[in-house]
Amino acid sequence: MEALGNAAAAMAFPFRLLHTPAPGRRNLRDRVCFCAGKDDDAANLFAGPSQIKLEGHNVDILEESFAPSERRLEMSDTDIWKLFNDAQRNIVYLNKQRLAAVEELKKLQREKELLLGRIEQLEAGKQMNVVEGTVTKPMLLSSFSELLLRIDSMVLLGMIGTSEASDIRKKVMDRKDNIPDVFHDIQQKTDMELLSELRQFSEKTMRKALHIVHICSEMEPVVSFGSLASCVTGLSCALQRDGNLVEVILPKYANMDLDAIQGLRKAEAEFDSYFSGRWHKNRVWIGVAGGLGLTLIEPVYHSSFFNRDRIYGYSDDFERFTYFSRASMDYLVKSGKQPDILHIHNWETAIIGPLFWDIFVHQGLGGTRVLFTCHDLSSQCLEQPDKLGLCGLDPHRLHRPDRLQDNNKTHLVNILKGGIVYSNKVVMMSSVLSKERIIHSLSHGLEPTLAIHKEKLLIAPYGFDGTKWDPSRDKLLPANYSADDIGGKAVCKVALRQRLGFSGCSSAIVGCIFSGVIDIDVDNLKPAIQHALRKGVQCIFMGLKTPVRSTTMQALQEELKDVNMRFVNKYDEALLHLILAGSDIILCSSFDDPLFQIPLKAIKYGSSPISLDIRNGGFRQFEGHDFRSISRKEGFRQSERHDFGSLMSTQYIISTFGKMSLYQALDEINNDPSRWTWRMKDGMSKDFSWDAECLDIHWAAYTFIKNL
Repeated sequence: MEALGNAAAAMAFPFRLLHTPAPGRRNLRDRVCFCAGKDDDAANLFAGPSQIKLEGHNVDILEESFAPSERRLEMSDTDIWKLFNDAQRNIVYLNKQRLAAVEELKKLQREKELLLGRIEQLEAGKQMNVVEGTVTKPMLLSSFSELLLRIDSMVLLGMIGTSEASDIRKKVMDRKDNIPDVFHDIQQKTDMELLSELRQFSEKTMRKALHIVHICSEMEPVVSFGSLASCVTGLSCALQRDGNLVEVILPKYANMDLDAIQGLRKAEAEFDSYFSGRWHKNRVWIGVAGGLGLTLIEPVYHSSFFNRDRIYGYSDDFERFTYFSRASMDYLVKSGKQPDILHIHNWETAIIGPLFWDIFVHQGLGGTRVLFTCHDLSSQCLEQPDKLGLCGLDPHRLHRPDRLQDNNKTHLVNILKGGIVYSNKVVMMSSVLSKERIIHSLSHGLEPTLAIHKEKLLIAPYGFDGTKWDPSRDKLLPANYSADDIGGKAVCKVALRQRLGFSGCSSAIVGCIFSGVIDIDVDNLKPAIQHALRKGVQCIFMGLKTPVRSTTMQALQEELKDVNMRFVNKYDEALLHLILAGSDIILCSSFDDPLFQIPLKAIKYGSSPISLDIRNGGFRQFEGHDFRSISRKEGFRQSERHDFGSLMSTQYIISTFGKMSLYQALDEINNDPSRWTWRMKDGMSKDFSWDAECLDIHWAAYTFIKNL
């Protein structure tokens, strides 16, 4: 009977109590309690201080404090029902939370299935060829699919929100044909690296694409004499990867590498060009070099102008390149092209400045603007004023102090000066020189002109091909490595020792790279190398393009005979890559290396560049300068002030390596290896390619003058 009574009571007031154990409290956790009988019995059940927790809920409900057992208080039915209703409300709340969690779990499961599906698509894309007409595009599908997959992964990891991811996906979809060119080795990049590139890509899609035409005398790999050729090709490819249309116009030289031009064909139509008071015929050759549209202009009547052994160095250079400049402008008008920017280079095409504003701006080129890049102010081309009439210009109008009249030899005209005066912006190419130093110390008589036009003068650094000079994807290395994983550099160091026949190991390897243009100062170099050899360092000397044949170098080789010294007297492309990768230090004849950019490449390969530039005393001439940095995000007003210290590449090189000697570098390697490793990784994470700061400065200049 007692059992039946208890059962009936349980049916009347069932609820569960979860009790949190505490000192001096009863443990009633997860125990079913039944309220039955008289009110006194209920009071006994809850006698003493305790805390009630409803099952499955993470919020404690504090119970009323009860008096000691000798003071028995009565609990009414209303109180019991109140507790019961509270428990029911909490149970309902918990059920809602459970349902929400289940829905979230289902959502994650759907996203997981979507990711798995895309992975399957990616794998399938790698195995198949997607054909559009006669063009096969397996790489496009693979890169595009993997990029979308990585974006989804970033969302799941919480790196970006769904709104930003949606915007990036849309911009990727809009420019999917450019994905293989813009994003290289997606699988090798960390999420943070790829996200940074995606955000820059997203910003750049907001830009209006420009049509840019370079008119110049050199271009890699077709014809190359100096730094101009690599600059034209490197910058142009970077601009094209950025979504712009870029074309190059060159003279058709007899000794140019025509095999480097794809699809080269002679245009059927000929066009006339004004020269020497007459119109003369020209032929046009059209092709593609380095992925860029290329036009070659071949004179018919003046065929000897460019049918020579050398590019420069003839007494009629003014006539040759003035003819080419006028012919290039006539070609643009005859072909109906209306580029946004005419980009001209050095004195050879500087005459296009006055030609454009005096003649061609009125022939359908009213929306075009002119940017002039100068690589060397020492080469200016001074001529008699009446020679300007050869291409249709008025000598009397231009032979004035504020136009083409030379500042020193006033009876002559200065062609380079004309490019500065008649261009909307002027860019000086230098990785280490300041605007003030160029104007006041390296102007070669043009200081008054540069001072007047100072506001339109910019400094831009040289760069290098980031697709070729990158240890993370360099095919000439035995092992690849990056700032995130530098293990492969040790493999390259072993391979370099084996290639050069070094025995054993050493504390460091020092590579000495010289261009052959600047002779080596033995007085500075000899004691530095002797010190390194005494420290057990292994040293390699190598010349670039030309063998190291100077008498001073031969004498040094005889004097410093050592088992840990090697001289390489021939240029070897693969060995150069290995020296950059396997060395700890690269000795450079100068940090100012416009032709080969060895200092910047050394930094990218984790090898510290140390300068032995005796002409400028290393970098002592920069002491006292204010190394202020200007953010690349601050817009063109700031980039107009690009001066010494404001270029990212300049500031980094000077602040990190400008005052470091070979002695100090070896000391840090031996005594503070953790700092050395940090320095190496920090440099490798920087981007000094054409696609970085050089592109940013030129793009800012283009957009600024286009809006004039």
